[in-house]
Amino acid sequence: MPYEQLRQLQSEKLVKQVKHVYKNVPYYRDLMQKKGVTPEDIRGVDDLYKLPFLSKADLRDTYPYGMLAVPLSECVRIQSTSGTTGKRVIAYYTQHDIDLWEECCARAIVAAGGSKEDIVQVCYGYGLFTGGSGLHGGSHKVGSLTLPMSSGNTERQIQFMMDLKSTILCCTPSYAAYLGESLKERGYKPTDNHLKAGIFGAEPWTEEMRRDIEKSLGIKAYDIYGLTETSGPGVAFECEYQCGMHINEDHFLAEIIDPDTGEVLPEGSRGELVFTSLDKEAFPLLRYRTRDITVLTREKCACGRTHVRMKKPMGRSDDMLIIRGVNVFPSQIETVLIQEGYAPNYRIEVDRANNSDTLDVYVELAPEQFSDTVSGITTRERALAGAIKTMLGINPVVHLVPPKTIERSEGKAVRVVDKRKLHD
Repeated sequence: MPYEQLRQLQSEKLVKQVKHVYKNVPYYRDLMQKKGVTPEDIRGVDDLYKLPFLSKADLRDTYPYGMLAVPLSECVRIQSTSGTTGKRVIAYYTQHDIDLWEECCARAIVAAGGSKEDIVQVCYGYGLFTGGSGLHGGSHKVGSLTLPMSSGNTERQIQFMMDLKSTILCCTPSYAAYLGESLKERGYKPTDNHLKAGIFGAEPWTEEMRRDIEKSLGIKAYDIYGLTETSGPGVAFECEYQCGMHINEDHFLAEIIDPDTGEVLPEGSRGELVFTSLDKEAFPLLRYRTRDITVLTREKCACGRTHVRMKKPMGRSDDMLIIRGVNVFPSQIETVLIQEGYAPNYRIEVDRANNSDTLDVYVELAPEQFSDTVSGITTRERALAGAIKTMLGINPVVHLVPPKTIERSEGKAVRVVDKRKLHD
């Protein structure tokens, strides 16, 4: 679609969506009124900047039904975030919303070369997590034979992959890397499987990791992006030229803002990504701050798609880490330390070994705690690791270190060292 035509479509949808949200979501109506904005002030995309932002904090404050824009009886499904930072974010879907989401995922599969002739093996988790449901529905929409494998059970994954001759693999990049290693251990060469493409997302991954996966599985690896808050995977996806992910901007309006001031930045600027859902019915978020830092470009893509492209996220405007697909905030670990009787003097180190994230937590002992025996300290490390796992859902390695060995900072404490080299 030509850009001018697309912008007209976005404007029509935006005007309609603002009226829908203003009428049906009292929380957002209050935000608009506080800013002195009415639906009549929004005549098109050029007026988007007038609307207030939404953040994850707003979604938690309105949990569970406060952002719902249709009667609950019109909803057919929920999906949810992991809830690792407290209250979960619950996203609601009408059948129209499901159809829209599956259409977006179908576009991602087609962009990776998929058709009804393909066998799509979906190894993302099913259930509340959006990954499995999104790619499953997208595969159906394309007409591909869909293998709803869910995550884990590697023996079964490999059996079905080889016996049914899967051609497209959908999972996290770390699991794709693990599958490649597992196939090699069982004596398979990359040419022994029938895979041609993989659609990988839900966690950060590097170009180096992409090349490793492509080599180990004998495929072309494609990136996909999404958030539960906007529907799930399929908000943006790579085409065969892999020069950024095309945003489905007939459904999701993207902006880049200065994370400190909220000012909208011009195309090509590095800043925080903000999304507006243009035609979602049940859970339509206007100007939702993703906290992901990226760059948008409208430079012509050789594939012919005219939708704007986003670079891989280059970090976050908050202190959130994504470790093995799980959202982790340092404040969560700090909470556990205090609950377990430790002072909040700690350092978190995240790295990547064999294409899998590692999480090491260094915790400084008080002088009276350090007098414990070596075996006593080991027991305490295990207990603290268990408490952190209960909070985060992932296993850390805990190191209890002597008093005053973690460097103090004059300014804001440097709590996190991320060694993964996830971006330039």
